[in-house]
Amino acid sequence: MFKLFGIPNCDTVKKARTYLEKNGLPVNFIDFKKSPPTKSDIERWKQAFGGFPVNTKGVTYKKYKDEFEALPEKAKAVFLSEHSSMIKRPILEKEGVVLSFGFDEESYKTVIK
Repeated sequence: MFKLFGIPNCDTVKKARTYLEKNGLPVNFIDFKKSPPTKSDIERWKQAFGGFPVNTKGVTYKKYKDEFEALPEKAKAVFLSEHSSMIKRPILEKEGVVLSFGFDEESYKTVIK
């Protein structure tokens, strides 16, 4: 079973969910707003992403950029959990392994095999 983390009204998340559903792939959607990511989720994503998985183009990041960047490393995961709209999304996982950040149909075809 795949896990897809994100925010339901995000256009990119909608595209990913539609793609997975059209291809008959079982997916458990985790809504950041109802179930904020844990510190361990963010640390796992940080390791897979090569840094904190922050959507630097998003409105929320731009709003909190200075505050976030001034934080010590250990506090950044907590901040992202509290401001989950800053996280690059969607995040696709299978069995605790991160497969993809964002959505691109071609990359999904590769990782969902």
